[in-house]
Amino acid sequence: GSNTQLEDTAPRILEHPTDVLVSKGEPATLSCKAEGRPPPVVEWYKDGERVETDREDPRSHRTLLPGGSLFFLRILHGRRGKPDEGVYVCVARNYLGEATSRNASLEVAGE
Repeated sequence: GSNTQLEDTAPRILEHPTDVLVSKGEPATLSCKAEGRPPPVVEWYKDGERVETDREDPRSHRTLLPGGSLFFLRILHGRRGKPDEGVYVCVARNYLGEATSRNASLEVAGE
């Protein structure tokens, strides 16, 4: 077998996000690292809804880092709600399939 072509592989989560407790206005990072061939596309979901990042909205306070982690410039928390609080999962996809990380909850610390 002189064929050294590497096989394509379905995504696999290498690093799962962990629960975080953040003070409002502080930055936070939810880690996620995935591997696969071709390299998987990573998306985040919060309470089942897809999380929009600065890729969709340049003004977003959430950034998808090159490795797949989700970075919050500052945690938003107002009297009318806690838009960043919830349960997050990271999903990595390529044409062979998808992998979902464990759940991680982001909580905003009390006043």
